[in-house]
Amino acid sequence: MHPESPGRLRAVRAALDATPVPGTRAEAARKATRDELLAVHHQAHVAHVLSLRGRSSQLDPDTAMGPSSADAALLAAGAAVEATVAVMEGRATNAFALVRPPGHHAEADRAMGFCLFNNVAVAAEAAKRAGAERVLVLDWDVHHGNGTQHLFEARRDVLFCSAHQHPYYPGTGAPHETGHGEGAGYTVNVALPGGRRDADYGAVFHDVFLPIARAFRPDVVLVSAGFDPHEADPVGGMDVTERGFAAMACAMKQLADELCRGRLALFLEGGYDLGALGRSVHACVEVLAGHRRDDFPTGVSAQAQASITETRSALRGWWSART
Repeated sequence: MHPESPGRLRAVRAALDATPVPGTRAEAARKATRDELLAVHHQAHVAHVLSLRGRSSQLDPDTAMGPSSADAALLAAGAAVEATVAVMEGRATNAFALVRPPGHHAEADRAMGFCLFNNVAVAAEAAKRAGAERVLVLDWDVHHGNGTQHLFEARRDVLFCSAHQHPYYPGTGAPHETGHGEGAGYTVNVALPGGRRDADYGAVFHDVFLPIARAFRPDVVLVSAGFDPHEADPVGGMDVTERGFAAMACAMKQLADELCRGRLALFLEGGYDLGALGRSVHACVEVLAGHRRDDFPTGVSAQAQASITETRSALRGWWSART
């Protein structure tokens, strides 16, 4: 079975149904419109994906489509838009779009890495239309969000921050990739070796992401929440636990509360051990609902500290006075 299967959402739903989180509500997704997709994707790409509705197709060695995949991708992007607009309009303080397929590898003109449309990028453009001047997109998936980076790397209204395993698929996300043109300095990559733990991610957040985000002062915080850094995940090579993911969600919630009236939306990306995925999402939903608060453990490894130092050096001149 392909790791990116409907069983992923069933596992998440089962975890949330088994122990409901007070104060949360579930809403049905709607399909993204063509105009919403065209805000980030080329017309030929959108047309190609939609032309495969009702068919099975292999787009690349990793990315397969079944008869319902195009509709699932439309619903995923539409749910991302709805979650973001609800947060921007104050109908929800925060939101978690539980969607599949994931999106952060999808480029403007191609699907890749299980991803058909770039959900978080579509959401970022929706946030801009809803009045956000500055959007923070933070990606904690084990894989670098190459599609998201490439869509925004020449812009300064979207700050893209990613912590990911490196070298690893898709091969992008080195610290020297800091954006270009008007966007120079607004792409932040922390390339971590495998085996990093909760405390290592804590150091990345406290020493890199949070200081830069506070200097950027976003109007909304969007998170590509991939759970494949989990220690049990068969795809990734990290050792993060549910506590680590909850601590990441706490850090983002506190940042959003501090800077942008709590406007925060998470979007499901990877995560392929079904039990770990369900538990980790549940922990993050508890954080969003205000029922859980986790801090990162201390004790950063030498390997993670070296990665942090490399990123800070690459960004010197843009954020050095603030980090």
